[in-house]
Amino acid sequence: MTESVINPIEAPQVTQQLSENIILTTVDDLYNWAKMSSLYPLMFGTACCFMEFMAAYASRFDLERYGMIPRATPRQADLLITAGTITMKYAPNLVRLYEQMPEPKYVIAMGACTITGGMFSMDSPSAVRGVDKLIPVDVYIPGCPPRPEAVIDGIIKLRKKIANQSLQEVSQLQQTHRYYTTPHQMKVVSPVHDGQYLLSQTRQTPSPELMPGKTWEIGWAEQETGEGKSK
Repeated sequence: MTESVINPIEAPQVTQQLSENIILTTVDDLYNWAKMSSLYPLMFGTACCFMEFMAAYASRFDLERYGMIPRATPRQADLLITAGTITMKYAPNLVRLYEQMPEPKYVIAMGACTITGGMFSMDSPSAVRGVDKLIPVDVYIPGCPPRPEAVIDGIIKLRKKIANQSLQEVSQLQQTHRYYTTPHQMKVVSPVHDGQYLLSQTRQTPSPELMPGKTWEIGWAEQETGEGKSK
């Protein structure tokens, strides 16, 4: 039987043991502990993923127990969770909000539409195919939409990333290139998705792999000229 109790009821006594009276740490650990324990996310949502983000703040999951207090202004926030689809029209506003946030700041891409375009990645001419083309992303949360448990898991991963950072490496981790900035003048190019893909030649005629040879070409030409009907 040990003489000391691990969790005594009485108030702790001042002992002569060095490990019980002195706390040893570094400036990096103290700085990172303060940052990861007081993440203030911006109240930002553009689509259905924001519903799950709101549910994560409800009483069942309670994100505020991690010290996360949502802020309504980017000047008081240090975490941007892109909850929803980002369109080309909204891209300048997103970049402006990100640039108004003070350093250090972090970004979490939430949902498939934010990460790759999701269900709009094939036919939509306006959806951004990945928010990381506009702003740097620290953590990705896949799903359509991800549940509040996934949001909490992404927050925990971001806290671990912040805990491993060093003040000497901050200058080396700054973004050197961005696809789009507020003063940047984007060049007008012809759209890739023009909505006319159903009228392409490959969709109007059978592929040669399905009908080898030139028999299908002759038959198609006869239908176009009307010779097949006269015969």
